[in-house]
Amino acid sequence: MLLLFIGSGAAALIYEVVWFQLLQLVIGSSAISMGVLLGTFMGGMCLGSFLLPRYLDARQHPLRVYAFLELGIGAVGLLLLFGMPLVSVIYTSIGGPVFFRVIIAIICLLPPTLMMGATLPAVARFVETSPQGVSWMGFFYGGNIAGAVFGSLTAGFYLLRVYDMAIATYVAVALNVAVAAIAMLLAGKSSYTPSESAASGSDERAPGSTAVYVTIALSGMTALAAEVLWTRLMSLLFGATSYTFALILGVFLAGLGIGSSVGAAIGRSSAQPRVVLGWCQMLLCGAMAWAVYVLTSSLPYWPINPSLSHDPWFNFQLDLIRCAYVVLPAAILWGASFPLALASVATPGQDPGRLVGGVYAANTIGAVVGAMSAAMFFVAMPEIGTQRAQMLLIVISAVSALIMLAPAAAGDPAKKGMAWGATIVLVLATGAAGLLARSVPSVPGLLVAYGRYSVTWIGLSNIIYVGEGRNAFVAVSEMPNGVRNYHNAGKVQASSEPQDMRLQRMLGHFTHLIPKNPSNALVIGFGAGVTAGAVSIGPDVKTQTIAEIEPLVPRVVSTYFGQHNYEVAKNPKVTIHVDDARHFLLTTNQMFDAVTSDPLDPWVKGAATLYTEEFFNLVRRHLNPGGVVTLFVQLYESNTEAVKSEVGTFMKVFPNSVVWGNTNNGQGYDLVLMGQLEPIRIDVDALQAKLDDPRYAQVKQSLAEIGINSAIELLSNYAGTPVDLAPWLKDAMINTDRNLRLQYLAGMGFNLYQSGPIYAGMLQYARYPDGMFTGSPETLQALRDAIQRATGR
Repeated sequence: MLLLFIGSGAAALIYEVVWFQLLQLVIGSSAISMGVLLGTFMGGMCLGSFLLPRYLDARQHPLRVYAFLELGIGAVGLLLLFGMPLVSVIYTSIGGPVFFRVIIAIICLLPPTLMMGATLPAVARFVETSPQGVSWMGFFYGGNIAGAVFGSLTAGFYLLRVYDMAIATYVAVALNVAVAAIAMLLAGKSSYTPSESAASGSDERAPGSTAVYVTIALSGMTALAAEVLWTRLMSLLFGATSYTFALILGVFLAGLGIGSSVGAAIGRSSAQPRVVLGWCQMLLCGAMAWAVYVLTSSLPYWPINPSLSHDPWFNFQLDLIRCAYVVLPAAILWGASFPLALASVATPGQDPGRLVGGVYAANTIGAVVGAMSAAMFFVAMPEIGTQRAQMLLIVISAVSALIMLAPAAAGDPAKKGMAWGATIVLVLATGAAGLLARSVPSVPGLLVAYGRYSVTWIGLSNIIYVGEGRNAFVAVSEMPNGVRNYHNAGKVQASSEPQDMRLQRMLGHFTHLIPKNPSNALVIGFGAGVTAGAVSIGPDVKTQTIAEIEPLVPRVVSTYFGQHNYEVAKNPKVTIHVDDARHFLLTTNQMFDAVTSDPLDPWVKGAATLYTEEFFNLVRRHLNPGGVVTLFVQLYESNTEAVKSEVGTFMKVFPNSVVWGNTNNGQGYDLVLMGQLEPIRIDVDALQAKLDDPRYAQVKQSLAEIGINSAIELLSNYAGTPVDLAPWLKDAMINTDRNLRLQYLAGMGFNLYQSGPIYAGMLQYARYPDGMFTGSPETLQALRDAIQRATGR
């Protein structure tokens, strides 16, 4: 039985990782979308655990029911894998309001999660309903969570990194089938006679059970809300990679599994499981306060520099230890609460299925509220902030403890001395919980700005703005030399540093200078607004749309870079669309003459969806004839495999493309990829004439500020075409929606600084592109010489 639950848990978490990845491709990666997904997933499990024992005949063999549920989960898993393209077509045809996101999530996730939630109460009918008997369910629950740990880590570190979502799904289906087969075999070899209470559908409850249900619901609420909040903070500290999220989930689940086993053992032997449950909730106040203190006031200042190691696995080992240091105390207590709650409400004569299903449903509905509340903090009430949200969770945990302990403290009137002692202890503990809530520190600006490198920046940068947005923490810092940096995901995303200004201006100006009629432009990702500003000053750009997922960025961050971005957020020709860029393009009918994309680093979880073959094809479908699409590709904090994947995927969709390089001190720093539907032809003399036109005076000045004073100097940044780079790209892994390979490749190199060697390796294949440039012989010879000097070819 225990092995069955381990297999079932492993399959469930593989599905969860895959389904979340599949659905976010359709409904977006915003906090709203992820809140909807998590709420629907947990809500389905809640309904399944509550409904099955009420509508399924107790005379059915529990193991046979369990087997059919596992087979059903596997069947739906396969259906979702192959049916998601159809769901995407339906969704994009009806538009993208939040209401439709909810409908799509419910359609996709409710059937399998109903069956997942039903498995525990289905098997519970094998167990007697004494406190000792029901506590055995804690061991099964712990086994299920142990399997979940294995599933989440296997999916995140192996199946999706090496294979794709299809292979991961097949593995999960194979586990479902194996579990179902073993369960059917056991059902044929074991007799089952339902208890009289189970057969009659008895729902008789022990006195005071309502208080236990409320307590375990509040426990589930604090657990999921804290997990969401802590994950947001730990992603700053460890780097927001897919590996980090798998690691955090694995450690959290491991704590729940350990706690569940411990709680089951205590529940079997304790005469007062309700008192133990109450003290678990009280101790959680201290465990949550500990986690917040460690995350904000301790770990950011440990003397750790991740770039010192060139092997990512060493950093993962360190992150595992730090994550356990934060999460395990609270997770163990939350895990112990479930079997203790079962022991607290169990009395002879109850239907064990209804008993376990009711407690599990209460715990899960609390988790739904917790997950949705955390999302609400970010979306509807960001002014509450992480600090106040965690204060509130400590208070809620103290309230759930009082619900259990206050009646016990009152005690037997015949034992007034003992009751007074218990009351004093309870009052002191409650006061301590209140003090812990008040002591929760704010998130330090240094952590928001520099994340995993916080300790290396102490005293070197002045943080002038910190904000908590819907989807991310953002910050603006200023260096002693006046340089300003925009921070997101715990790192610098844009700045007024010369090398960054050069890249951002090149990205923006290529976008509107190359097309003959760049009337309608789209900018993906606002950042500091420098790229968007460079596009906006193009005199032929009549309308400009900016798709940015975080509202704080255009509303607040842009004001700190006004002199560099030409106050683009206030430009009347500009419309800012707050949404995931992929979701925006899926649900708009607009066509564009120019598109430029400057998303977050590809190692940030979710960002790789803006670098897939399918996304580039989506951009291509929204590009007018003669239009241009440009894409930023970073070489720093990356590795050769990730860069090849980005360039190779782009060039597969845009075979008519070219790479422009941006160097810093003669070394490669980052790239601009440019593609068109038609073969690229650039009239160098016409481009120079355009720059000399008084209408383009502001554009010419913008380029001069980054050291580019002519069309030849701009085009001399040439670094290759698909024909040149074919040998270099022969082993490139194409990033698709099905595998999202890039986020796993990039996640292995985000602590590396190898931009120089990567660019040098690429330039070995660059050749002057005969036929791409036109103009006078003198102009073309000058450009040829400039390119040969730059590339060494």
